[in-house]
Amino acid sequence: MSTLLAATVRAQAIETSGEPPKAKGWRAETVVSGLPQPWGMAWLADGRILVTGKEGTLHLVDGKRMVAVPVEGLPELFASGQGGLLDIAVHPADKGANARVYMTMSSGTASANRTVLVQGVFDGKRVHGVKTIFTASPAKSGGQHFGSRIVFLKDGTLLMSIGDGGNPPQRVGNMLARDQAQNLGSHNGSILRLTGEGKPAPGNPLAGRQGALPELWSIGHRNIQGIAVDPQSGRVWASEHGPRGGDEINLIEGGKNYGWPLQSYGADYSSREPVGTRNVPGMEQPLVAWVPSPAPSGLVYYTGKAFPQWQGSLLSGGLASKDIRRIAFDAQGKVIKQEQLDIGKRVRDVRQGPDGQLYALTDEDKGSLLRIVPQ
Repeated sequence: MSTLLAATVRAQAIETSGEPPKAKGWRAETVVSGLPQPWGMAWLADGRILVTGKEGTLHLVDGKRMVAVPVEGLPELFASGQGGLLDIAVHPADKGANARVYMTMSSGTASANRTVLVQGVFDGKRVHGVKTIFTASPAKSGGQHFGSRIVFLKDGTLLMSIGDGGNPPQRVGNMLARDQAQNLGSHNGSILRLTGEGKPAPGNPLAGRQGALPELWSIGHRNIQGIAVDPQSGRVWASEHGPRGGDEINLIEGGKNYGWPLQSYGADYSSREPVGTRNVPGMEQPLVAWVPSPAPSGLVYYTGKAFPQWQGSLLSGGLASKDIRRIAFDAQGKVIKQEQLDIGKRVRDVRQGPDGQLYALTDEDKGSLLRIVPQ
C-alpha cells in the first residue's frame, strides 16, 4: 500500500533568479564532433571517455579519436521523446581492464515503459555481459521525464534519479503522473540509493516508513538530469527541471522531501496557473529557482586548477538557455553569485575529467565534446 510523506515543518520561499551575467576569461575548444545525440559521459581509469548516444550507441573518445563501442545484450530500448540510452558511470573501484560500466535507459513500449539500470563489462573494445540490475516501478506511458542521472558516492553506493512520469493529463495508475513524486510506494519522482549490484543500499532513511520502497533516498522531484558530489565533504546537489519556469538547484539530503508538485516555482504548461505554492510545510527549499527555465541537464562540482576562482562552484548545463551556469557559494553554503558561460548550443552534460579539466556535451544529432579552457 502506498503512502504520502507527511509535512511537519515550515520553510521559507526564496527569490527566483533570472538570466545571470556573462562569465569572462574562458573559451570552449572542440575535442571531438559527430557524436550521435550524446547524453552522458564517463572516464575510464586510463583517461579515455565513454559517451552514450540516445539511440542506443556508445562511443569511446581517445584523444581526438572517436570509436564506436559494441554493446552486447542491451535490453529493449525505448528511444522516443526524452527516452533512450541515457547516463553512464564506471565503477570507481575498477582501475584496470574489464571495468564495470553502469548505464541508465528507458525500456519498454510507448504504452508501458520505465527507467532501468544496466551493468556490463568493458574489455577495451566492447561492453559485454549486460544485465538489468534495477527496474523502476510503476511503468508509465509516453516519452517524458525519465530522470536518469547516476553518480557514485564515497561509500561505493550510487544515486539514481527517476522522473515523475510526465505532465498533465499524463496519468500513472489512479493519479496524475506528477503526483507519483509524493508517493512512497513509487520510484517515480525520486532519487534512489542503490548498491553496486542494484539492490537497496543499507541505511536508506525512508525504508522504515510504512509502504515505502526500500530504494528511496529522497522524494518530491519532477525530473532531475544533473547530480553532483563534492568528493571531499560528500555533499550532493541536483539540478531539476521545473514546469514552465521554476527549474531548481537543490542540496540533496537523504530522507528529505523536495516538494514537487505541492511546492513549486513554476506554472502549468496548459493553464499557466502556478503548480502548488512556493512554501509548503515539510518541503525543502531549493538553493536556486530559475524563472525563466534554462532546462538544466548535467551538473558538476568544480575542483580543478584551470579556473582557481571557480573552485567550490557548481556548473550546470542548460538546454533551452544554451549555456553553462556557474553557481558560487559562501562558506555556509549560501548562493552568492551566478554567471553564464554562453555556449550557443544546447548543453546536455557537464563533467570534470580526471585531468581536472571541465568538459561539456552538446545536445545535437551530431553533438560535440567540448573542453572549457582559460581564454
